[in-house]
Amino acid sequence: MTVTGSRSPGARPLGTLQKLVGAAAGRRWRLPRRRNRVRVERAVEVPMRDGVTLLADHYIPDTDAPAPTILVRCPYGRGLPYSLLSAQLYAERGYHVLFQSCRGTFGSGGVFIPAVDEASDGHDTVAWLRTRDWFDGRLATAGGSYLGFTQWALALDPPPELRAMVVMIGVHDLGDAAYREGPFNLFNLLSWSDLLSHQETVGPLAGMVRMASAPRRLRGALDRLPLRGAMDTLGGRGAPWYDDWVDHPDLRDRYWDGFRATGALQRVTVPTLLIGGWHDFFLTQTMEQYEALRSRDVPVALTVGPWTHLDVDNAVSMPQALSWLDTHVGGRAADTRDAPVRVFVGGAGEWQQHAGWPPEHTASDTWYLRASQRLAPTAPADEHSTTRFRHDPADPTPAVGGRVMALGGGARDNRRLEARDDVVTFTTGTLTRPVEVHGRPVVALHLVSDNANADVFVRLCAVDPSGRSVNVTDRLVRCSEADTTPGTVRRLEISLDPVAHRFDAGYRIRLHVSGGAFPRFARNPGTGEAPATATALRPVTRTVHHDASRPSCLSLPCISPPPARS
Repeated sequence: MTVTGSRSPGARPLGTLQKLVGAAAGRRWRLPRRRNRVRVERAVEVPMRDGVTLLADHYIPDTDAPAPTILVRCPYGRGLPYSLLSAQLYAERGYHVLFQSCRGTFGSGGVFIPAVDEASDGHDTVAWLRTRDWFDGRLATAGGSYLGFTQWALALDPPPELRAMVVMIGVHDLGDAAYREGPFNLFNLLSWSDLLSHQETVGPLAGMVRMASAPRRLRGALDRLPLRGAMDTLGGRGAPWYDDWVDHPDLRDRYWDGFRATGALQRVTVPTLLIGGWHDFFLTQTMEQYEALRSRDVPVALTVGPWTHLDVDNAVSMPQALSWLDTHVGGRAADTRDAPVRVFVGGAGEWQQHAGWPPEHTASDTWYLRASQRLAPTAPADEHSTTRFRHDPADPTPAVGGRVMALGGGARDNRRLEARDDVVTFTTGTLTRPVEVHGRPVVALHLVSDNANADVFVRLCAVDPSGRSVNVTDRLVRCSEADTTPGTVRRLEISLDPVAHRFDAGYRIRLHVSGGAFPRFARNPGTGEAPATATALRPVTRTVHHDASRPSCLSLPCISPPPARS
Protein backbone atom coordinates (compact mmCIF):
# COMPACT_ATOMS: atom_id res chain seq x y z
CA MET A 1 0.00 0.00 0.00
CA THR A 2 1.35 3.43 -0.91
CA VAL A 3 0.64 6.52 1.12
CA THR A 4 0.11 9.44 -1.27
CA GLY A 5 0.05 12.42 1.04
CA SER A 6 -1.60 13.72 4.18
CA ARG A 7 -5.00 13.28 2.50
CA SER A 8 -4.46 9.57 1.86
CA PRO A 9 -7.81 7.95 1.02
CA GLY A 10 -6.84 4.90 3.11
CA ALA A 11 -6.71 6.91 6.31
CA ARG A 12 -9.57 6.98 8.79
CA PRO A 13 -10.27 9.37 11.69
CA LEU A 14 -9.47 8.25 15.20
CA GLY A 15 -12.35 6.42 16.84
CA THR A 16 -14.43 8.07 19.54
CA LEU A 17 -12.85 5.95 22.29
CA GLN A 18 -9.34 6.82 21.11
CA LYS A 19 -10.19 10.52 21.11
CA LEU A 20 -11.63 10.33 24.63
CA VAL A 21 -8.62 8.40 25.95
CA GLY A 22 -6.24 10.88 24.30
CA ALA A 23 -8.11 13.87 25.76
CA ALA A 24 -8.12 12.32 29.25
CA ALA A 25 -4.40 11.51 29.06
CA GLY A 26 -3.62 15.02 27.87
CA ARG A 27 -5.43 16.55 30.83
CA ARG A 28 -4.02 14.13 33.40
CA TRP A 29 -0.44 14.55 32.20
CA ARG A 30 -0.74 18.31 31.60
CA LEU A 31 0.26 18.11 27.95
CA PRO A 32 0.04 21.04 25.52
CA ARG A 33 -3.41 21.38 24.00
CA ARG A 34 -4.18 19.27 20.96
CA ARG A 35 -3.19 21.18 17.82
CA ASN A 36 -5.06 19.18 15.19
CA ARG A 37 -7.27 16.21 14.44
CA VAL A 38 -5.66 12.92 13.51
CA ARG A 39 -6.35 10.24 10.94
CA VAL A 40 -4.69 6.82 10.81
CA GLU A 41 -3.75 4.58 7.93
CA ARG A 42 -3.41 1.06 9.25
CA ALA A 43 -1.07 -1.74 8.20
CA VAL A 44 1.01 0.32 5.77
CA GLU A 45 3.50 -1.99 4.06
CA VAL A 46 7.16 -0.97 4.23
CA PRO A 47 9.60 -3.10 2.17
CA MET A 48 13.01 -4.14 3.51
CA ARG A 49 16.10 -4.81 1.40
CA ASP A 50 15.84 -8.59 1.90
CA GLY A 51 12.27 -8.78 0.60
CA VAL A 52 10.59 -8.84 4.00
CA THR A 53 7.66 -6.45 4.49
CA LEU A 54 7.10 -4.69 7.81
CA LEU A 55 3.73 -3.25 8.84
CA ALA A 56 3.23 0.20 10.28
CA ASP A 57 0.38 2.51 11.23
CA HIS A 58 0.73 6.05 9.91
CA TYR A 59 -0.75 8.67 12.24
CA ILE A 60 -1.49 11.74 10.13
CA PRO A 61 -1.92 15.25 11.57
CA ASP A 62 -4.90 16.81 9.82
CA THR A 63 -3.18 19.97 8.61
CA ASP A 64 -2.07 21.44 5.30
CA ALA A 65 1.21 22.71 6.77
CA PRO A 66 4.36 20.57 6.51
CA ALA A 67 4.83 18.48 9.65
CA PRO A 68 7.90 16.65 10.97
CA THR A 69 7.90 12.87 11.32
CA ILE A 70 8.55 10.73 14.38
CA LEU A 71 9.64 7.17 13.69
CA VAL A 72 8.74 4.68 16.41
CA ARG A 73 9.74 1.03 15.97
CA CYS A 74 8.18 -1.39 18.46
CA PRO A 75 7.99 -5.19 19.00
CA TYR A 76 4.95 -5.04 21.31
CA GLY A 77 2.14 -4.39 18.87
CA ARG A 78 0.44 -1.26 17.57
CA GLY A 79 -2.62 -1.24 19.85
CA LEU A 80 -3.25 0.35 23.23
CA PRO A 81 -1.47 1.39 25.38
CA TYR A 82 1.53 1.65 23.05
CA SER A 83 -0.40 3.46 20.31
CA LEU A 84 -1.45 6.19 22.74
CA LEU A 85 1.97 6.81 24.27
CA SER A 86 4.06 6.29 21.16
CA ALA A 87 1.88 7.71 18.38
CA GLN A 88 -1.49 9.33 19.06
CA LEU A 89 -0.38 11.96 21.58
CA TYR A 90 2.42 13.13 19.29
CA ALA A 91 0.21 13.15 16.19
CA GLU A 92 -2.44 15.23 17.99
CA ARG A 93 0.24 17.86 18.52
CA GLY A 94 1.43 18.28 14.98
CA TYR A 95 3.59 15.29 14.03
CA HIS A 96 3.38 12.53 11.47
CA VAL A 97 4.11 9.31 13.34
CA LEU A 98 5.13 6.10 11.61
CA PHE A 99 4.46 3.46 14.27
CA GLN A 100 6.06 0.28 12.98
CA SER A 101 6.04 -3.31 14.23
CA CYS A 102 9.53 -4.80 14.37
CA ARG A 103 10.41 -7.73 12.17
CA GLY A 104 8.56 -10.91 13.09
CA THR A 105 5.99 -9.22 15.34
CA PHE A 106 2.29 -8.37 14.85
CA GLY A 107 2.07 -8.97 11.12
CA SER A 108 5.54 -7.81 10.09
CA GLY A 109 7.39 -10.44 8.08
CA GLY A 110 10.54 -12.27 9.03
CA VAL A 111 11.64 -13.66 12.39
CA PHE A 112 12.14 -11.57 15.52
CA ILE A 113 15.59 -11.93 17.04
CA PRO A 114 16.32 -9.17 19.53
CA ALA A 115 18.59 -6.42 18.21
CA VAL A 116 20.21 -8.06 15.20
CA ASP A 117 18.02 -6.60 12.41
CA GLU A 118 17.10 -3.26 13.93
CA ALA A 119 19.84 -1.15 12.30
CA SER A 120 19.18 -2.35 8.75
CA ASP A 121 15.40 -2.34 9.17
CA GLY A 122 15.51 1.18 10.59
CA HIS A 123 17.54 2.48 7.67
CA ASP A 124 15.31 0.73 5.13
CA THR A 125 12.33 2.39 6.78
CA VAL A 126 13.97 5.83 6.54
CA ALA A 127 14.75 5.15 2.86
CA TRP A 128 11.04 4.42 2.35
CA LEU A 129 10.09 7.61 4.17
CA ARG A 130 12.16 9.60 1.66
CA THR A 131 9.76 8.45 -1.07
CA ARG A 132 6.65 9.77 0.71
CA ASP A 133 5.36 13.15 -0.39
CA TRP A 134 4.27 13.96 3.20
CA PHE A 135 7.80 13.49 4.58
CA ASP A 136 9.36 16.96 4.78
CA GLY A 137 12.89 15.87 5.69
CA ARG A 138 12.60 16.47 9.45
CA LEU A 139 12.90 13.21 11.37
CA ALA A 140 12.90 12.38 15.07
CA THR A 141 12.79 9.10 16.97
CA ALA A 142 11.12 8.36 20.29
CA GLY A 143 10.26 5.50 22.60
CA GLY A 144 11.21 3.58 25.71
CA SER A 145 12.79 0.28 26.70
CA TYR A 146 13.39 -1.85 23.58
CA LEU A 147 12.09 1.09 21.54
CA GLY A 148 15.18 2.87 22.80
CA PHE A 149 17.37 0.14 21.31
CA THR A 150 15.75 0.60 17.90
CA GLN A 151 16.71 4.28 18.10
CA TRP A 152 20.34 3.60 19.02
CA ALA A 153 20.52 0.97 16.26
CA LEU A 154 19.44 3.56 13.68
CA ALA A 155 21.95 6.02 15.16
CA LEU A 156 24.85 3.63 14.49
CA ASP A 157 24.83 5.40 11.11
CA PRO A 158 22.65 8.45 11.75
CA PRO A 159 20.56 9.39 8.69
CA PRO A 160 21.03 13.01 7.62
CA GLU A 161 17.34 13.75 8.24
CA LEU A 162 17.59 12.86 11.94
CA ARG A 163 17.07 15.99 14.08
CA ALA A 164 16.41 14.70 17.61
CA MET A 165 15.94 11.62 19.80
CA VAL A 166 13.91 10.91 22.94
CA VAL A 167 15.09 7.73 24.68
CA MET A 168 13.14 6.67 27.78
CA ILE A 169 14.40 3.86 30.05
CA GLY A 170 16.28 2.68 26.96
CA VAL A 171 18.96 0.08 26.32
CA HIS A 172 21.83 0.15 23.82
CA ASP A 173 23.62 -3.10 24.76
CA LEU A 174 21.63 -6.27 25.43
CA GLY A 175 24.72 -8.26 26.40
CA ASP A 176 25.52 -5.74 29.10
CA ALA A 177 21.92 -5.95 30.31
CA ALA A 178 22.29 -9.72 30.58
CA TYR A 179 25.68 -9.99 32.30
CA ARG A 180 26.92 -6.61 33.59
CA GLU A 181 27.19 -7.91 37.15
CA GLY A 182 28.65 -11.27 36.11
CA PRO A 183 25.72 -13.64 36.74
CA PHE A 184 22.82 -13.84 34.30
CA ASN A 185 20.11 -11.27 34.96
CA LEU A 186 17.66 -14.10 35.35
CA PHE A 187 14.29 -12.64 36.31
CA ASN A 188 14.35 -9.68 33.93
CA LEU A 189 15.42 -11.65 30.87
CA LEU A 190 13.30 -14.75 31.49
CA SER A 191 10.18 -12.67 32.14
CA TRP A 192 10.86 -10.49 29.06
CA SER A 193 11.38 -13.55 26.88
CA ASP A 194 8.15 -15.03 28.24
CA LEU A 195 6.35 -11.77 27.39
CA LEU A 196 7.58 -11.89 23.79
CA SER A 197 6.67 -15.57 23.54
CA HIS A 198 3.00 -15.04 24.46
CA GLN A 199 2.17 -11.44 23.54
CA GLU A 200 0.41 -12.22 20.25
CA THR A 201 -1.84 -14.89 21.72
CA VAL A 202 -3.18 -12.88 24.67
CA GLY A 203 -4.89 -9.52 24.71
CA PRO A 204 -3.46 -6.37 26.30
CA LEU A 205 -5.39 -6.87 29.55
CA ALA A 206 -4.32 -10.50 29.89
CA GLY A 207 -0.78 -9.45 29.05
CA MET A 208 -0.79 -6.97 31.93
CA VAL A 209 -2.12 -9.62 34.29
CA ARG A 210 0.59 -12.05 33.15
CA MET A 211 3.29 -9.43 33.76
CA ALA A 212 1.94 -8.60 37.22
CA SER A 213 1.89 -12.28 38.15
CA ALA A 214 5.33 -13.09 36.69
CA PRO A 215 7.23 -13.52 40.00
CA ARG A 216 4.76 -16.19 41.12
CA ARG A 217 3.82 -17.63 37.74
CA LEU A 218 7.42 -18.11 36.57
CA ARG A 219 8.69 -19.47 39.88
CA GLY A 220 9.15 -23.02 38.62
CA ALA A 221 11.16 -21.89 35.61
CA LEU A 222 13.22 -19.50 37.74
CA ASP A 223 14.03 -22.23 40.29
CA ARG A 224 14.87 -24.74 37.58
CA LEU A 225 18.38 -26.12 37.10
CA PRO A 226 20.06 -26.10 34.73
CA LEU A 227 19.35 -22.57 33.51
CA ARG A 228 19.32 -23.78 29.94
CA GLY A 229 15.91 -24.93 28.75
CA ALA A 230 13.80 -22.84 31.14
CA MET A 231 11.83 -21.24 28.28
CA ASP A 232 10.88 -24.70 27.01
CA THR A 233 8.64 -25.14 30.05
CA LEU A 234 6.60 -21.96 29.49
CA GLY A 235 4.82 -22.60 26.19
CA GLY A 236 3.94 -19.90 23.69
CA ARG A 237 5.87 -19.20 20.50
CA GLY A 238 9.16 -19.61 22.31
CA ALA A 239 12.21 -17.38 22.54
CA PRO A 240 15.06 -19.15 20.70
CA TRP A 241 17.54 -16.47 21.74
CA TYR A 242 17.14 -17.27 25.45
CA ASP A 243 19.26 -20.42 25.59
CA ASP A 244 21.89 -18.76 23.39
CA TRP A 245 22.11 -15.91 25.90
CA VAL A 246 22.45 -18.37 28.79
CA ASP A 247 25.19 -20.20 26.84
CA HIS A 248 27.33 -17.07 26.39
CA PRO A 249 28.21 -15.61 29.82
CA ASP A 250 31.42 -13.91 28.61
CA LEU A 251 30.74 -10.39 27.33
CA ARG A 252 34.05 -10.50 25.44
CA ASP A 253 32.57 -13.22 23.21
CA ARG A 254 32.04 -12.03 19.61
CA TYR A 255 28.56 -13.51 19.90
CA TRP A 256 27.39 -10.32 21.63
CA ASP A 257 28.57 -7.96 18.86
CA GLY A 258 25.22 -8.22 17.08
CA PHE A 259 23.33 -7.27 20.23
CA ARG A 260 25.10 -3.94 20.75
CA ALA A 261 24.50 -0.46 19.43
CA THR A 262 27.17 1.05 21.65
CA GLY A 263 28.93 2.67 18.69
CA ALA A 264 25.98 5.03 18.29
CA LEU A 265 27.02 6.80 21.49
CA GLN A 266 30.14 7.99 19.65
CA ARG A 267 28.40 8.87 16.37
CA VAL A 268 25.10 10.55 17.07
CA THR A 269 25.24 14.36 17.20
CA VAL A 270 21.55 15.33 17.41
CA PRO A 271 19.89 16.74 20.55
CA THR A 272 18.94 13.80 22.74
CA LEU A 273 16.67 13.64 25.76
CA LEU A 274 17.30 10.72 28.12
CA ILE A 275 14.72 9.70 30.73
CA GLY A 276 15.53 7.04 33.30
CA GLY A 277 14.58 5.76 36.74
CA TRP A 278 16.70 5.15 39.83
CA HIS A 279 15.23 1.63 40.02
CA ASP A 280 15.06 0.99 36.28
CA PHE A 281 16.68 -2.13 34.82
CA PHE A 282 18.59 0.05 32.33
CA LEU A 283 19.67 2.85 34.70
CA THR A 284 23.39 2.29 34.27
CA GLN A 285 23.06 2.33 30.48
CA THR A 286 21.04 5.56 30.61
CA MET A 287 23.88 7.12 32.61
CA GLU A 288 26.47 5.82 30.14
CA GLN A 289 24.48 7.30 27.27
CA TYR A 290 24.45 10.67 29.02
CA GLU A 291 28.15 10.57 29.86
CA ALA A 292 29.15 9.61 26.31
CA LEU A 293 27.06 12.33 24.65
CA ARG A 294 28.05 14.99 27.15
CA SER A 295 31.76 14.19 26.73
CA ARG A 296 31.40 14.99 23.01
CA ASP A 297 29.41 18.20 23.61
CA VAL A 298 26.27 16.73 22.03
CA PRO A 299 23.17 18.62 23.23
CA VAL A 300 21.83 16.19 25.82
CA ALA A 301 19.40 16.43 28.71
CA LEU A 302 18.85 13.87 31.46
CA THR A 303 15.84 13.26 33.71
CA VAL A 304 15.94 10.51 36.35
CA GLY A 305 12.91 9.87 38.55
CA PRO A 306 12.09 7.51 41.42
CA TRP A 307 10.78 4.89 39.01
CA THR A 308 11.17 1.25 38.10
CA HIS A 309 10.98 0.08 34.50
CA LEU A 310 7.21 -0.35 34.77
CA ASP A 311 6.07 2.82 36.53
CA VAL A 312 7.63 5.82 34.78
CA ASP A 313 5.46 8.85 35.53
CA ASN A 314 3.98 9.99 32.22
CA ALA A 315 3.03 13.31 33.81
CA VAL A 316 6.78 13.98 33.92
CA SER A 317 8.09 12.14 30.86
CA MET A 318 5.50 13.02 28.21
CA PRO A 319 5.53 16.83 28.66
CA GLN A 320 9.33 16.76 28.59
CA ALA A 321 9.37 14.60 25.46
CA LEU A 322 6.94 16.88 23.62
CA SER A 323 8.83 19.99 24.73
CA TRP A 324 12.12 18.49 23.48
CA LEU A 325 10.66 17.53 20.11
CA ASP A 326 8.88 20.87 19.67
CA THR A 327 12.14 22.70 20.35
CA HIS A 328 14.51 20.62 18.25
CA VAL A 329 12.27 19.31 15.46
CA GLY A 330 9.02 21.27 15.41
CA GLY A 331 10.65 24.70 15.54
CA ARG A 332 8.44 25.87 18.41
CA ALA A 333 11.16 26.82 20.95
CA ALA A 334 9.21 25.14 23.74
CA ASP A 335 11.95 23.69 25.97
CA THR A 336 11.62 25.16 29.44
CA ARG A 337 14.42 23.31 31.24
CA ASP A 338 16.48 25.55 33.50
CA ALA A 339 19.36 23.06 33.54
CA PRO A 340 20.33 20.00 31.46
CA VAL A 341 19.97 17.51 34.34
CA ARG A 342 16.86 17.01 36.46
CA VAL A 343 16.90 14.33 39.16
CA PHE A 344 14.50 13.24 41.86
CA VAL A 345 16.18 13.03 45.25
CA GLY A 346 14.86 10.13 47.30
CA GLY A 347 14.33 10.79 50.98
CA ALA A 348 14.00 14.50 50.28
CA GLY A 349 11.06 13.90 47.94
CA GLU A 350 12.09 16.74 45.65
CA TRP A 351 13.38 17.41 42.15
CA GLN A 352 16.74 19.11 41.74
CA GLN A 353 18.41 20.60 38.68
CA HIS A 354 22.12 20.39 37.90
CA ALA A 355 24.45 21.51 35.14
CA GLY A 356 25.78 17.94 34.83
CA TRP A 357 25.80 14.53 36.44
CA PRO A 358 27.15 13.74 38.88
CA PRO A 359 27.29 17.25 40.37
CA GLU A 360 30.83 18.60 40.56
CA HIS A 361 30.50 19.89 44.11
CA THR A 362 30.75 16.58 45.98
CA ALA A 363 32.74 15.39 48.97
CA SER A 364 33.33 11.86 50.19
CA ASP A 365 31.72 10.77 53.46
CA THR A 366 33.30 7.51 54.65
CA TRP A 367 31.75 5.08 57.13
CA TYR A 368 33.70 2.10 58.46
CA LEU A 369 32.38 -1.39 59.14
CA ARG A 370 32.94 -2.15 62.82
CA ALA A 371 32.25 -4.87 65.35
CA SER A 372 28.68 -5.40 66.56
CA GLN A 373 27.43 -4.68 63.02
CA ARG A 374 28.04 -0.95 63.27
CA LEU A 375 28.91 1.67 60.68
CA ALA A 376 31.09 4.31 62.29
CA PRO A 377 32.66 7.55 61.02
CA THR A 378 36.09 6.55 62.41
CA ALA A 379 38.39 3.74 61.30
CA PRO A 380 38.73 0.69 63.59
CA ALA A 381 41.69 0.48 65.96
CA ASP A 382 41.52 -3.23 66.86
CA GLU A 383 43.38 -5.92 64.91
CA HIS A 384 40.98 -8.87 65.07
CA SER A 385 37.46 -7.89 64.06
CA THR A 386 35.44 -9.99 61.62
CA THR A 387 31.87 -10.83 60.65
CA ARG A 388 30.96 -14.16 59.04
CA PHE A 389 28.01 -15.35 56.97
CA ARG A 390 27.15 -18.46 54.98
CA HIS A 391 25.40 -18.54 51.60
CA ASP A 392 23.74 -21.72 50.36
CA PRO A 393 22.62 -21.65 46.69
CA ALA A 394 20.15 -24.43 47.50
CA ASP A 395 18.38 -21.91 49.75
CA PRO A 396 19.47 -18.69 48.05
CA THR A 397 19.19 -15.26 49.60
CA PRO A 398 16.02 -13.80 48.06
CA ALA A 399 15.81 -10.59 46.06
CA VAL A 400 13.68 -7.80 47.51
CA GLY A 401 12.74 -4.90 45.25
CA GLY A 402 15.52 -3.28 43.24
CA ARG A 403 16.02 -2.95 39.49
CA VAL A 404 13.59 -5.62 38.30
CA MET A 405 10.83 -5.40 35.69
CA ALA A 406 8.09 -6.36 38.12
CA LEU A 407 5.46 -4.61 40.20
CA GLY A 408 7.41 -5.62 43.30
CA GLY A 409 10.56 -3.82 42.15
CA GLY A 410 11.99 -0.54 43.38
CA ALA A 411 12.20 0.71 46.98
CA ARG A 412 10.85 -1.91 49.42
CA ASP A 413 10.92 -2.73 53.11
CA ASN A 414 13.95 -4.98 53.72
CA ARG A 415 13.36 -5.97 57.35
CA ARG A 416 12.35 -9.58 56.62
CA LEU A 417 15.40 -9.95 54.38
CA GLU A 418 17.66 -8.53 57.09
CA ALA A 419 16.37 -11.10 59.58
CA ARG A 420 17.89 -13.96 57.57
CA ASP A 421 21.10 -15.62 58.81
CA ASP A 422 22.70 -15.27 55.36
CA VAL A 423 22.46 -11.45 55.38
CA VAL A 424 24.73 -9.33 57.57
CA THR A 425 24.07 -5.64 58.13
CA PHE A 426 26.11 -2.70 59.36
CA THR A 427 24.22 0.37 60.57
CA THR A 428 25.12 3.90 61.65
CA GLY A 429 23.81 5.59 64.73
CA THR A 430 20.97 8.05 64.34
CA LEU A 431 22.10 10.86 62.05
CA THR A 432 22.23 14.32 63.57
CA ARG A 433 22.65 15.99 60.18
CA PRO A 434 21.38 15.19 56.68
CA VAL A 435 23.64 13.15 54.38
CA GLU A 436 22.77 13.77 50.73
CA VAL A 437 24.32 11.33 48.25
CA HIS A 438 24.63 12.05 44.51
CA GLY A 439 26.60 9.56 42.41
CA ARG A 440 27.98 6.08 42.97
CA PRO A 441 28.61 4.90 46.53
CA VAL A 442 31.65 2.63 46.81
CA VAL A 443 32.01 -0.32 49.18
CA ALA A 444 35.47 -1.72 49.95
CA LEU A 445 35.42 -5.16 51.59
CA HIS A 446 38.29 -7.33 52.85
CA LEU A 447 36.94 -10.85 52.35
CA VAL A 448 38.01 -14.42 53.01
CA SER A 449 36.09 -17.25 51.38
CA ASP A 450 36.23 -21.04 51.68
CA ASN A 451 34.93 -21.27 48.09
CA ALA A 452 36.34 -19.05 45.35
CA ASN A 453 33.20 -19.45 43.23
CA ALA A 454 30.81 -17.15 45.02
CA ASP A 455 28.94 -13.88 44.56
CA VAL A 456 28.84 -10.80 46.77
CA PHE A 457 25.73 -8.62 46.96
CA VAL A 458 25.89 -5.27 48.74
CA ARG A 459 22.95 -2.95 49.29
CA LEU A 460 22.54 0.52 50.78
CA CYS A 461 19.37 1.16 52.79
CA ALA A 462 17.76 4.08 54.61
CA VAL A 463 16.34 3.20 58.04
CA ASP A 464 13.60 5.55 59.21
CA PRO A 465 12.85 6.37 62.87
CA SER A 466 10.29 3.53 63.04
CA GLY A 467 12.94 0.98 61.96
CA ARG A 468 11.68 0.46 58.39
CA SER A 469 14.69 -0.28 56.17
CA VAL A 470 14.24 0.73 52.50
CA ASN A 471 16.74 -0.06 49.74
CA VAL A 472 18.38 2.90 48.00
CA THR A 473 20.91 1.25 45.67
CA ASP A 474 22.89 -1.98 45.37
CA ARG A 475 25.26 -4.06 43.26
CA LEU A 476 26.20 -7.72 42.83
CA VAL A 477 29.61 -8.98 41.68
CA ARG A 478 30.66 -12.50 40.74
CA CYS A 479 33.92 -13.97 41.98
CA SER A 480 35.68 -17.03 40.61
CA GLU A 481 38.89 -19.02 41.02
CA ALA A 482 40.53 -16.57 38.61
CA ASP A 483 39.87 -13.76 41.09
CA THR A 484 40.95 -15.25 44.39
CA THR A 485 42.26 -18.28 46.24
CA PRO A 486 40.20 -19.88 49.03
CA GLY A 487 41.48 -18.87 52.46
CA THR A 488 43.26 -15.69 51.34
CA VAL A 489 42.07 -12.18 52.15
CA ARG A 490 40.98 -10.26 49.09
CA ARG A 491 40.12 -6.56 48.94
CA LEU A 492 37.03 -6.16 46.80
CA GLU A 493 35.92 -2.68 45.71
CA ILE A 494 32.32 -2.45 44.52
CA SER A 495 30.79 0.64 42.87
CA LEU A 496 27.07 0.63 43.56
CA ASP A 497 24.53 1.82 41.02
CA PRO A 498 24.10 5.62 40.75
CA VAL A 499 21.70 7.31 43.12
CA ALA A 500 20.43 10.65 44.41
CA HIS A 501 19.17 10.29 47.98
CA ARG A 502 19.04 12.29 51.19
CA PHE A 503 19.39 10.48 54.51
CA ASP A 504 17.69 12.98 56.81
CA ALA A 505 18.54 13.69 60.41
CA GLY A 506 16.81 11.07 62.55
CA TYR A 507 17.48 8.33 59.98
CA ARG A 508 20.22 5.70 59.96
CA ILE A 509 22.33 4.39 57.06
CA ARG A 510 22.52 0.62 56.66
CA LEU A 511 24.74 -1.59 54.51
CA HIS A 512 23.80 -5.18 53.61
CA VAL A 513 26.37 -7.81 52.67
CA SER A 514 25.17 -11.20 51.40
CA GLY A 515 25.84 -13.85 48.78
CA GLY A 516 23.10 -13.22 46.22
CA ALA A 517 19.74 -11.80 45.24
CA PHE A 518 17.67 -14.59 43.70
CA PRO A 519 15.86 -14.79 41.31
CA ARG A 520 16.83 -11.30 40.19
CA PHE A 521 20.25 -12.81 39.44
CA ALA A 522 20.95 -16.45 38.66
CA ARG A 523 22.54 -18.12 41.64
CA ASN A 524 26.21 -19.02 41.58
CA PRO A 525 26.31 -22.86 41.80
CA GLY A 526 29.62 -22.60 43.66
CA THR A 527 31.22 -25.44 41.70
CA GLY A 528 32.95 -23.55 38.89
CA GLU A 529 30.81 -25.34 36.31
CA ALA A 530 29.31 -23.52 33.34
CA PRO A 531 26.25 -21.65 34.68
CA ALA A 532 24.05 -22.72 31.75
CA THR A 533 24.36 -26.44 32.48
CA ALA A 534 25.32 -26.66 36.17
CA THR A 535 23.00 -28.63 38.45
CA ALA A 536 25.19 -29.32 41.50
CA LEU A 537 25.28 -26.67 44.23
CA ARG A 538 27.98 -25.93 46.79
CA PRO A 539 27.65 -23.42 49.67
CA VAL A 540 30.20 -20.81 50.69
CA THR A 541 31.23 -19.28 54.00
CA ARG A 542 32.63 -15.75 53.81
CA THR A 543 34.38 -13.68 56.45
CA VAL A 544 34.42 -9.88 56.29
CA HIS A 545 37.48 -8.30 57.95
CA HIS A 546 37.01 -4.84 59.46
CA ASP A 547 40.05 -4.09 61.59
CA ALA A 548 42.88 -1.58 61.64
CA SER A 549 45.03 -3.32 58.99
CA ARG A 550 42.06 -4.32 56.81
CA PRO A 551 39.43 -1.59 57.15
CA SER A 552 36.28 -2.32 55.17
CA CYS A 553 34.26 0.80 54.48
CA LEU A 554 31.43 2.57 52.67
CA SER A 555 32.24 5.83 50.84
CA LEU A 556 29.36 8.12 49.94
CA PRO A 557 29.70 10.91 47.33
CA CYS A 558 27.90 13.71 49.14
CA ILE A 559 26.68 17.01 47.78
CA SER A 560 27.84 20.20 49.48
CA PRO A 561 26.67 22.90 49.37
CA PRO A 562 23.06 22.02 48.46
CA PRO A 563 22.17 22.60 44.78
CA ALA A 564 19.43 24.86 43.48
CA ARG A 565 15.96 23.41 44.06
CA SER A 566 13.13 23.40 41.53
